[in-house]
Amino acid sequence: MTLLKHISSLIKLSAELEKEIISVSKPISVPKGTVLVKNGDRCKNLYFINKGIIRGFYFDNGKEITHWFAQEDDFSTSFYSFITNQPSPETLETLEDCELTQINFDALQKLYSEFPETERIGRIITETYYIDLEERFLNIQFKSAKERYQNLLEKNPSLIQRASLGQIATYLGITQETLSRVRAEK
Repeated sequence: MTLLKHISSLIKLSAELEKEIISVSKPISVPKGTVLVKNGDRCKNLYFINKGIIRGFYFDNGKEITHWFAQEDDFSTSFYSFITNQPSPETLETLEDCELTQINFDALQKLYSEFPETERIGRIITETYYIDLEERFLNIQFKSAKERYQNLLEKNPSLIQRASLGQIATYLGITQETLSRVRAEK
């Protein structure tokens, strides 16, 4: 799905707004392993994923801890850094060759001010992000390793083929050994 089709599924776009979105967005192709945002750098772009997968991760005592995955038809950015213009606490990396649509912060703010209906799009995207974050928090806090893995299989089965077991284990908040044991029990 393209950015315009995705946005059109959220709100009705006027021809003028559609034209402006096209003018401020930039299609980019990036290879697997590209760091879109590095920990400590400011994130100035919001990405819509047309094809591929991106992960966000933190470093903890030299270890990478995957915080989230985003794939086709998802938006991706370091939200904290993008919104506050502060250094990013996380790194964003492509796990596959990606086809993205990039919108920078200033262009998005211009869309918000010139086309008030775009604020509704921003609210919907933010609400979706918040719901995903809340579900992740509840899973980590209250579900067993087996339940977390089962939930991942139900909600996002393709992730098992698209990310490494180490990345999936840190995303689930478990060791790779525990993940292997849980997978063997299935």
